[in-house]
Amino acid sequence: MGSIFRPKMPSLPPVQPLPEPPSSEVSAEEKERIAKEQAAVERKRRGRKSTILTSPLGVEEEAKTEDKTLLGS
Repeated sequence: MGSIFRPKMPSLPPVQPLPEPPSSEVSAEEKERIAKEQAAVERKRRGRKSTILTSPLGVEEEAKTEDKTLLGS
């Protein structure tokens, strides 16, 4: 009895073909712009990396903790 009150499913529309992907050709101007952007990123990366003075393991030198101060002489 459930099928009497249940509406019938409409037929599905036909599947359309996929559109063609855009061409992957890049103009000379576009290549030059991309190369400049990548060079700027590398320059910034090198600049920041040079400011880091420790390795990922931390400072490997011994700390000077035995220096006398005016208060402790």
